[in-house]
Amino acid sequence: MDALEKVFEQIDQSWDDEVKFLQQLGRFPSTLGNETATQRFLANKFREMSLETDEFIPDVKKLSSLPGFSAPEWSYDGRPIVVGKLPTKGPKQGKSLILQGHIDVVSPEPMRLWDYDPWGSTIEGDRMYGRGLCDMKSGVAAMIYAVKAIQDAGIELGADVLLETVYEEECTGNGALATLQRGYVADGGLIPEPFGPTALKAQVGVIWMRVRVTGAGSHVNIANQSVNAIEKSYILIDALKKYREYINYTKPKHEAFKDVDHPLNVNIGIIKSGDWASTVPADCMFEVRIGLYPDQDPQEIKDEVKAWLLEAAAQDPWLKEVQPEITFYGFHAHGVNLEENLEVYSYLDAAHHKVYDSEMKYLATTATTDVRFYNLFYNIPMTCYGPTGGDMHGANEWVDLTSVREVTKVYAAFILDWCGIRK
Repeated sequence: MDALEKVFEQIDQSWDDEVKFLQQLGRFPSTLGNETATQRFLANKFREMSLETDEFIPDVKKLSSLPGFSAPEWSYDGRPIVVGKLPTKGPKQGKSLILQGHIDVVSPEPMRLWDYDPWGSTIEGDRMYGRGLCDMKSGVAAMIYAVKAIQDAGIELGADVLLETVYEEECTGNGALATLQRGYVADGGLIPEPFGPTALKAQVGVIWMRVRVTGAGSHVNIANQSVNAIEKSYILIDALKKYREYINYTKPKHEAFKDVDHPLNVNIGIIKSGDWASTVPADCMFEVRIGLYPDQDPQEIKDEVKAWLLEAAAQDPWLKEVQPEITFYGFHAHGVNLEENLEVYSYLDAAHHKVYDSEMKYLATTATTDVRFYNLFYNIPMTCYGPTGGDMHGANEWVDLTSVREVTKVYAAFILDWCGIRK
């Protein structure tokens, strides 16, 4: 039995343990600011695997000077990033590798739409249901158990492997940036995002914007003499709809997205206003996510969309005088178009064919991932490839367990080829 067969056998033998581990991981409600218990759990797992384990808190002051940094509005106190290192024993004989996954998840609200406990990790048939199980705790479990299977098979790798669990992939990416700032670099990397057995080739950039509209509030009995901030917000939201059409269908498309019908999403994700049905609201705030192409500067897009909104405001007598307050926070993320000859592709394709009969596909995603930091700013070739699932960020999020087992094997095959087996 060769090394790959031994590792695949270990994955099959430990499959029940991997499923239980994923269930445990899914039961942590690791929304923004609530990741600590999850990270402690993972750090303990790394120690059980005899990995050199580092738990550290990101240093915002140091991060803020780095390219790709996104400004947060919250603290990192008590929120560790976790890295587990499996060092090679002796001189380097292969290529070092980063396997990185995010454990932060979005809110499961509104809970009333769920048929399952979002923190229950319910298995029904070949699916496991729960918030974050698809995006992307299943990928995290797969990368960990791929490394564990190699260890359990008694195989020594020819280069170091770094297992990294980070947070804020969903809002800044600063968790990934913090690992790089701390010096965790390698010859290549893989992020197990749930794109299915498909390699990422390009992704958009993302910015977050906050718009605050001021009206003139009053009792509803004189509503005709007041200015409703919600209604005035409609003007700016309508302008954003026109901006969305403009950037998708009037501006030229980036080559990587030429076959994508609507690559740049502009999403009104939050709106807050009012506290009484019989009061004309004087304040309305809404927040927006805006996509941009790989060759665009996030700051230039911020300037463009701000100017677009102010132009729309200038057409309204009230908003012309009481201008909306437009600010930005969170994502200041560049897009990235990966090189076609990226070295990880050939290794990943070979690993893919050791598990699947089909050809490996490639994806240009209208979302963002942490690969941007590694490829754009640290010259570390990295892509995404992961399990299959559905309803990410929605009710009844699920992951296909068969796909988790399969990609665990792909990751293991990839690690063996990339890092090499110590002679």
